[in-house]
Amino acid sequence: MKRTATMMMGTMAGAATLIATGAWAGQARRAPAPRTQTQARAAPLPVTQALFDGYVRDRKMPGIVAAFGRAGRPTIFVSAGRIADDSTVAAGPDTLWRIYSMTKPVTAMAAMILVEEGKLGLDQPVSDILPAFRNMRVLTDPANGLASRPAARPITIRHLMTHTAGLGYNIVTKGPLLREYERLGILPGAANALIEEQARRVRPTSLQAFAGRVATLPLIADPGTRWSYSIGLDVLGAVIERVSGMPYDRFLQARLFTPLRMDSTYFTVPAAEAGRLATNYAFIGANPLQPDATGTTRVVADPARTSVYLRPPSFPYGGAGLVSSARDYDRFLHMLQNGGALDGARVMRAETARLAMSNLLPAGVTFQGVGGGAGGTQGADTPMGYGAGGSVYLADKPGGPGKGTYGWGGAAGTIAYVDPVRRVRGTVMVNYFSSERWPLRQEIPAALARDLESVRP
Repeated sequence: MKRTATMMMGTMAGAATLIATGAWAGQARRAPAPRTQTQARAAPLPVTQALFDGYVRDRKMPGIVAAFGRAGRPTIFVSAGRIADDSTVAAGPDTLWRIYSMTKPVTAMAAMILVEEGKLGLDQPVSDILPAFRNMRVLTDPANGLASRPAARPITIRHLMTHTAGLGYNIVTKGPLLREYERLGILPGAANALIEEQARRVRPTSLQAFAGRVATLPLIADPGTRWSYSIGLDVLGAVIERVSGMPYDRFLQARLFTPLRMDSTYFTVPAAEAGRLATNYAFIGANPLQPDATGTTRVVADPARTSVYLRPPSFPYGGAGLVSSARDYDRFLHMLQNGGALDGARVMRAETARLAMSNLLPAGVTFQGVGGGAGGTQGADTPMGYGAGGSVYLADKPGGPGKGTYGWGGAAGTIAYVDPVRRVRGTVMVNYFSSERWPLRQEIPAALARDLESVRP
């Protein structure tokens, strides 16, 4: 693939973002008809609603939808705006959004189901399932070449889940190793049809082939010694596929999406549902003809009508492949908040859910947050750990998340969390690059806290 295409892949999301899509072989049940914006506005969260209305009025985004839930209460949806600048369709609970790295918690919970069933062990070597990972090596001079030495220990399932396997990522890795990732098509992502066309020329055409190529490359650090954002959850998808005996995407469908009635979660958006898909945008330098409130321009990165998500990609990406709705992802979080069950369907035991949302980092490894537009939890002065595919707060943050809050975000600005102390959960759906363009992570919780003061029992 041309070097310019890879550069586009990075800059489209703001220097280092996770851009991906995937193919889902299963057929989800059609979602209920989208609720109207009027219905969403009936939610008793006036401060949050006013904030969302302001985002749209100030042209910070075409539309936004959020789902908030408290234990024992119905989900509240708040929305504003439209699914695209050139659309008359209101954004709502069933609008489809690219959730990118919010795929990671889904993949990790699928693996935790296999851990619960005794088919996987957290500290089991990945090479037990994927033998190509048996003799991994570690770079000795990553800035100048691919010279390597034997790894001190094997990669484990825990390492894949927590980004401590020593694997790289085309969005953050640099130097000679990045060039090898590009040469071998270790590019588990897509931003739009143009970039996807070039990436497909070198990318593997199956999940197992992808994992096999990854295993041929040196690591950036010994497994279990360092947190580094990685393709670990993509490799974990290949593990799930091998252990479960069914394609990774079908396993998600059978064990999570169908029992949780997540009817609007796809690796590929069906043609019949394309009218619900939001357009994805990117912010670039100032354009005097169409500036937003700050003088920059919002341009189309992936138009809904020709989106790369309407076409099955090379293989389903466990790190960032899903499209979902606020309603659906709230159901996933609600299940976690309930300890593995929702509406009579249990997908995992309560102790498994608690373990998955606890700090699973290897001893001596810390998580300081991730930046660069990747969409995940950013650095903070509050101690954090890392669980199964998402960050975990290890202490209460004054005015912010409570101890034990688990969650992650996506490269296009989406946010998801479960706060066991305050007994709340939240999903925020937007689609623009970079994820850090606007301070939603700070402004929305503050507005929600003001609203919740007025509805406490």
